[in-house]
Amino acid sequence: MAASASAASPTPVGTRVPRGRISELWHDKTAAIGLAFILLIVLLALFAPLIAPYDPAAQSIMARLTPPVWMERGTWEHLLGTDNLGRDVLSRIIWGARATLTIGAVTCLLAATLGTVIGLWAGFMGGRTDSILMRLVDIQVSFPGILLILLVVAVLGPGVWTLVAVLSVTNWMVYARLVRGIVSSTRQTPYVEAAEVIGCRPARVIFRHILPNIVSPLMTLAILEFTNIVLAEAAVSFLGFGVQPPATSWGLDVASGRDYLFIAWWLVTFPGLAIVVTVLSINLFANWLRVTTDPEEREKRFARAEAARRRRGRRRAEA
Repeated sequence: MAASASAASPTPVGTRVPRGRISELWHDKTAAIGLAFILLIVLLALFAPLIAPYDPAAQSIMARLTPPVWMERGTWEHLLGTDNLGRDVLSRIIWGARATLTIGAVTCLLAATLGTVIGLWAGFMGGRTDSILMRLVDIQVSFPGILLILLVVAVLGPGVWTLVAVLSVTNWMVYARLVRGIVSSTRQTPYVEAAEVIGCRPARVIFRHILPNIVSPLMTLAILEFTNIVLAEAAVSFLGFGVQPPATSWGLDVASGRDYLFIAWWLVTFPGLAIVVTVLSINLFANWLRVTTDPEEREKRFARAEAARRRRGRRRAEA
């Protein structure tokens, strides 16, 4: 019976890994560059203790507000300069990557898990269960996200794990809506009906037969939501409710340097560039991933490439 159920649940085309996936990424230069930047930032975060030239919290009043190395008074000891307390900007950016990426990754994992479970149950059960769960989603979506985050953090107190918990609770709804829509559309498909006919329990049907078919859109959504988490963390830390000193994050560095914007522009510019490059790189890679894992988008891309090839062939023949 188990073999029959497995046979009745074919793996969709979008979840198979084609042999030419790496070559496709290489031909998409923007996605390849985005992935390269993502890997670089991840490596910096993982090996921050080995790469960072200084302790990010080490202060040196004698070296405060030292400009970057290419400016007058700049030194090779501090390539990107120092802040108002003499802390090395480059070291703080490297260590800030660890905090920012950790918050983003953990938050996406928790929010995706909660939203996926609720979306699966709502879409599969339908009826009153679906209505109640989706109304809960609508109610939470109606609250302004950043305001809700600030209110909860103000009550519980600022901190990394408080921020992770609040961001997870305020971002699971998008996963629930996506999963619920996909499950509702596949609820009456033959392989789901076959699994129910042979006596599979609802939990097995959901997690064994339906969940594997939504991995690709979930993965793409999680990558895109990661950028929103990074921006939300930066905004909350900028307002003073996120990561607290002596720890560091990119948003906290931007907040620390705003009072010195006109006399020490590098305090805000370099952490801000780190946020921009990270978000842009993730978006470029996520766009390629969405197209690559979607069978319809892959067919459109193949059709466009084939049409262009035929046009080039006709031009060469006419010439």
